Amino acid sequence: MKAAVVDTPGGGFTVQDIDIAEPAGREVLVEVRAAGLCHTDLTLAGQSTSPYPPPVVLGHEIAGVVIAVGPHATEFTAGDHVVGCLVQWCGTCPACRDDRPYQCHRPGATLRDPGRDGLPRLSRDGHRVTQGMGLGGFAQRALVHENQLTAVPRSLPAASAALLGCAVLTGAGSALNAARIREGDTVAVIGAGGVGLNTIAAAERAGASRVVAVDVHDVRLRRARAFGATDVVNSATTDVVTAVRDLTGGGVRHAFDVVGTAATADRALRMTASGGDVYVVGLAGGGTGELSLSLPRLLLQQKRIQGLIMGSATPRRDIPHYAELYLRGRMNLDDLVSRRIALDEIDAGYAALRDPEVARVVVTSF
Repeated sequence: MKAAVVDTPGGGFTVQDIDIAEPAGREVLVEVRAAGLCHTDLTLAGQSTSPYPPPVVLGHEIAGVVIAVGPHATEFTAGDHVVGCLVQWCGTCPACRDDRPYQCHRPGATLRDPGRDGLPRLSRDGHRVTQGMGLGGFAQRALVHENQLTAVPRSLPAASAALLGCAVLTGAGSALNAARIREGDTVAVIGAGGVGLNTIAAAERAGASRVVAVDVHDVRLRRARAFGATDVVNSATTDVVTAVRDLTGGGVRHAFDVVGTAATADRALRMTASGGDVYVVGLAGGGTGELSLSLPRLLLQQKRIQGLIMGSATPRRDIPHYAELYLRGRMNLDDLVSRRIALDEIDAGYAALRDPEVARVVVTSF
């Protein structure tokens, strides 16, 4: 099959012919119909210390159709439409049993053991090719443990469906699962890219009275208004902490740092009111910064700061819910898809993401 392979860190994505195994155990073979370009894959592709060493097939925002299942798979049959998610959960550990699959103790249970299951899932000339995040969606087909897949309605467009497994799950889940925003709450979202827009939209749907979008690009801020922001602040030209505190009468109840640097996390902490919560959702460039905290201020102002993974989501619960909201016209996914590209255009697609006019790029031609 054709797949976009990263052979050297920073060497880009090259379409090559590689081999994919037949499904074993609880594996499901998926014909990929759409694969979104997430910055996390680009970061991993450029790291010499990546947990997914080259040669590697990345791509974790995928939607497709089941074409075969392993002998022990019970969740899907051929013809099912599915969305993939990078949350790898065993289903039996204490975290999974407590409905916290994003904190699974044994994520490796979703991977193939070549010693037990024969050939690796992906190979080239008889040698193993690493499968990024258990998905490897930048390819014509993906061989995935059934726990990393969720069924969605056939009427859901593939390009929009692909975003459900990461950008939507992370952004909306951060607002709804972690913060549990209630009617009348005030919210600030730093970073109005694909994930931030979903945080904004979910906060608006939950009834937040003020939703302040923060970004350095006016074009992204205009788009944020279309997704539900009541106010916008350009942090490149404005003292963002003062502006947000003025807009909300002393600070917000919830601040989301979707960028993920020490500077943005510090701003999020300072723009929250006493008793407010800060959620670190993004991790820019893989994350190297350190956040300094004033312990007396943290104590006296009774603020909380929490790191979030995948919006504290339960994929099998949340993805169908968001799909239903979309089909009922209550969630905007289509406007997140700025460009559709072919498999051999991934490098150009990531370059396009530097343009603030572009929200998300999706591979739809394989």
